[in-house]
Amino acid sequence: MRPCLIVTVLFLAMLAAPAQAERLTIAIPSSFVPFMFEQDGERTGFEVELWEAIAAENDWDFDYNTMNFSGILTALQTGRADGAIAAITVTDARKEAMDFSEPYYDSGLMLMVRTDNDQIERIEDLTGRRLAVTTGTTSDQYASEHLDGVELTRFSRAEQAYLEVRSGRVDAALHDTPNVLYYIDTAGDGEVKAVGDNLEAQSYAMAFPQGSPLPEPFNATLQAMKDDGRYAELYERWFGEPPE
Repeated sequence: MRPCLIVTVLFLAMLAAPAQAERLTIAIPSSFVPFMFEQDGERTGFEVELWEAIAAENDWDFDYNTMNFSGILTALQTGRADGAIAAITVTDARKEAMDFSEPYYDSGLMLMVRTDNDQIERIEDLTGRRLAVTTGTTSDQYASEHLDGVELTRFSRAEQAYLEVRSGRVDAALHDTPNVLYYIDTAGDGEVKAVGDNLEAQSYAMAFPQGSPLPEPFNATLQAMKDDGRYAELYERWFGEPPE
């Protein structure tokens, strides 16, 4: 075969071949048990397993980029991340700045206090006391909007807020209900407890930059997992009960 013909054939083959898909950048917090955390050097958790199952079914290659929660929201709005799994609560304000998948977990907010604290039994008992929240979260927003006469201390990670409660430097912490309860059961060493009602019915969803093409195939795969039982199996394995 003549050299010029070989070059032509190779060029046409390159045009016919599908373009290599770009790797997605997925923003993720360092830890938010039981949704995402590291165990034996590997990422795991309910959201990690859910995302990776959906990504595999859609042939999405990706890299994780670890950020604090407020940084994750900024990265989505500025296009520095293609998506985020971070137990992100769907709110009207956030819908104006980013796109969401269909919800995959129902949550709320819960108070945590020291086990020996009998003075705080509900949210109304916080007046005149010190409360720890996580910057940029719905607990931060709720406390800022609804709790007058409460001294707020903000942290970049929920675990920092919990340690402040255990040390007695704050009177309580307010954060997402599943994370509070999981921490109490697995890492609280009997030093902390949950009090009061589950506040602010909320839903978690995966977040994407506005106009992203990813929510539609994500939702289709999520629905397929719900239909064939894979979602319920994953949910029960991580939370010990079937989804409602």
